[in-house]
Amino acid sequence: MVDTANVLGVEIALIKLDDALAEIRTTIEGNRRLFITHTNVSGLKIAYEQPWYRQILNSSDIVFCDGMGVILGGRLLGYHIPQRFTLADWMYPLAELAEANEYKLFFLGNPPGAAEKAVLHLKEKFPTLLVSGTQHGYFNKTTGDAENSHVVEYINRIQPDILLVGFGMPLQEKWLSKNWDSLDVKIAITCGALFEYLSGDLKRGPRWMTDHYLEWLARMIISPRRYYKRYLRDNPLFLYRILKQKYLLPPKNEKPDLFR
Repeated sequence: MVDTANVLGVEIALIKLDDALAEIRTTIEGNRRLFITHTNVSGLKIAYEQPWYRQILNSSDIVFCDGMGVILGGRLLGYHIPQRFTLADWMYPLAELAEANEYKLFFLGNPPGAAEKAVLHLKEKFPTLLVSGTQHGYFNKTTGDAENSHVVEYINRIQPDILLVGFGMPLQEKWLSKNWDSLDVKIAITCGALFEYLSGDLKRGPRWMTDHYLEWLARMIISPRRYYKRYLRDNPLFLYRILKQKYLLPPKNEKPDLFR
């Protein structure tokens, strides 16, 4: 059982990347299943305001920290979240693990062509990596719709070990939650715009920024229209809500009512 930190109602795993990779390997080798999600400040904002989304995150097996803001918020609440890791970085050790153990991957989501370009990029570094299928995210995701059923059936025919789902928050978590019981996969990981980053269609900041928790600043500089308002709006609101959780002082063994 992974220890967690309750940050604005979401149970974030106190886990390092190596631990997550070991859990993935143990799950596959033990023929079990694992539903992995991630969150950052924007994800916590959605979870705070949308109870159904908060419930999906908390029902997943692991919610890992994907933002320095979450680490800082955790510290204010007295938690030590050991590491922030984003899939754009840990896709490489994940691919290394998959190649070494012949795990099959499936890339689902992002615009047409992004997944295929991401696969080509990974194959340059991991030439024997088994990517058994790709599917863009531009299909009707309604449960019971013919397009959605076709995608689920396609994945199940291939039976990948690891399914990466990139529709963006909160759609990817909602889709995966609704289809989880119908999918014949061992590991499912929500991944946002991962394929676009791997393919180079979306740019990241220089390594010195991403390694020093300044990816939010790099994103504002590279794509100001996409991120500027989000960070200016979300970060102060996040701090206010963290302080509200910290100082609401509930009775012992009771959680504060954060959502009033």
